[in-house]
Amino acid sequence: MRATRLTLICHAVTPLQKQGRFADDESVAMDWQGAALSLAARYKPGARLLSGPEARTRQTARLFGAHAEIDEALRDIDLGQWRGRDIRTLDPAALDRWRADSASSPHGGESVDQLCARVALCLKSLECQPGHSVAITHPFVIRAAMLCVMQFPAAMFYRIDVEPLSAVELRFNQVWRLRLETHA
Repeated sequence: MRATRLTLICHAVTPLQKQGRFADDESVAMDWQGAALSLAARYKPGARLLSGPEARTRQTARLFGAHAEIDEALRDIDLGQWRGRDIRTLDPAALDRWRADSASSPHGGESVDQLCARVALCLKSLECQPGHSVAITHPFVIRAAMLCVMQFPAAMFYRIDVEPLSAVELRFNQVWRLRLETHA
């Protein structure tokens, strides 16, 4: 049986990220149309290209290929009332509660626990799909995938930094593994 290979790529930087705001359905802060297909040769032909439904993931996916399959499981965490808000304007107690308790959702959206459960189901569904998938998604989704694969507790969620356009590779062959590659 062929192994499943999943490369998770974080979308390109957005204006809201540069301003210290939570994400909304914003575009990336680059000429993504001019740069379309500029990273298409990074992965072998035949890789399945997946994308979250948001504009920033769809635009970033165009750097890697002409046709990305939209996968709702790769959507960003639902931040409810905090969507698009400046982090510095939030109630500090609510923000602290959210960071300390992975089951809380003071913003009225999805909790970290709910996000992790959704991403775990996504990974489970990919286990029976051998071959290589390249998925353009969000920092929160990539963090959740890493917690699941590495079996880290939810308390580790905020200790993982995911930079724009960074990649994490996961492989499944009876068990999920994190794979670190060199680009020498």
